Amino acid sequence: MLSKKSHQPPTILRMNFLVVDDNRLLNRFLTTFLRSKGHAASSLTDGSKVEAWLAVNQCDGIILDIGMPKIDGLTLISVIRANYPDLPIVMFTGLGYDEEAMQVARKAGANGYVSKGLGPSEIYSAVIRVISQHGTAAKAC
Repeated sequence: MLSKKSHQPPTILRMNFLVVDDNRLLNRFLTTFLRSKGHAASSLTDGSKVEAWLAVNQCDGIILDIGMPKIDGLTLISVIRANYPDLPIVMFTGLGYDEEAMQVARKAGANGYVSKGLGPSEIYSAVIRVISQHGTAAKAC
């Protein structure tokens, strides 16, 4: 007699994220949402602190706002890429799906682009897809 194999959905590994967004409410919401999904998540509201954070912490991916004071997300990508060329970066923007902005983000070195206008589940799915496609970089941090 053949036994039925149970079909389990693929398990998403626990990942460690860094959320960088100057909007404190949105930053806190996204960090809390990622934690509710079983992941570790740290947050920064000041992009100028990312370099120092990465020097002493590990992460599997960064969710990075494009428009921030002091240092914008596009400029910050080049700073991150200088020391962590393989670290997945997902741009998180209120600009919606603007094809030109997406191309600029990718050219700057972003691995993905997600609109803040999406619901939490859609944002989560997009982030996980990008991070999974580009592997984890915690060992590189």
